[in-house]
Amino acid sequence: MKPKILIVDDEVDLLDILAYNLSKNGYEIDTARSGEEALDIISHNPAAYSLVLLDVMMGGMNGFQTAEKLREGGNDTPVIFLTALDTESDLLHGFSVGADDYIAKPFSIKEVIARVKAVISRSPHKSGTIKVAGITIDRNTKSVTVSDAPVNLTKTEYQLLLAMAQDPGRVFTREELMDKVWGDGCFVEARTVDVHITRLRKKLGTAGEAIVNRSGYGYCIREKD
Repeated sequence: MKPKILIVDDEVDLLDILAYNLSKNGYEIDTARSGEEALDIISHNPAAYSLVLLDVMMGGMNGFQTAEKLREGGNDTPVIFLTALDTESDLLHGFSVGADDYIAKPFSIKEVIARVKAVISRSPHKSGTIKVAGITIDRNTKSVTVSDAPVNLTKTEYQLLLAMAQDPGRVFTREELMDKVWGDGCFVEARTVDVHITRLRKKLGTAGEAIVNRSGYGYCIREKD
C-alpha cells in the first residue's frame, strides 16, 4: 500500500505542483485548501495518512493552529510545515505545536521529496494497527484489544498506551508523557501520570505487566520475554 499524504495549502498552483510530483514519486495524495478542510478530512479517518504537508500562512485557520488542533485531538500523524517564516522563534513555535520537520520557502521539489521520505521512514505512524506485548491498538477506531477481547479505556488511558506502544522499549519520563497526552503548558502533576498508568495496567489484565516502571526515570512498554 502506498503511503498516503494530505497536502494543505490555499495556493492552488503550488498545491497542484506538490500533488503531481509526490504522486509521481509513489505517494497517494489528498489535498485540502484550508486548515478547517484538512481537520474535517482527517476526522473521518484519523489514521489514514502517513504525513500531513501543511502550509503555515493560510487564510482562516493557519498551519500552526491546524497542527495544534490535530495534536489536541490526540492525532500523532507526522506534520511537515511549508512556510516563508524562517526566524528562530517561528521554528521553535512550529516544533512546539507538533511539527516533525520544517521546509522554508522557496524550496525545490527535490528537497520536499527528500524530507517527506525521511520523515515517513522514521515515523512509527505507518499502519493503522500497532501490536505489542499481546496488546492490539487500532488507531482507526481508537480501540484496544487483548487476546481479541476488547478493553474499554478512557481517552487519557488510550493516549498513554499509544504513546508508549509507538516506541516499545523506550523509557518515557513523566514529563514527556504529560506533554504527549495533556499537552505542553497544561498544569498536571506527575502523580496524575502514575494514577492513570495504574488504572491502565489493571484494565489490560496480565498484558498490563508489559508496562514497566523504571524507578527514577519513567515508564516504558516492552515485549514479553
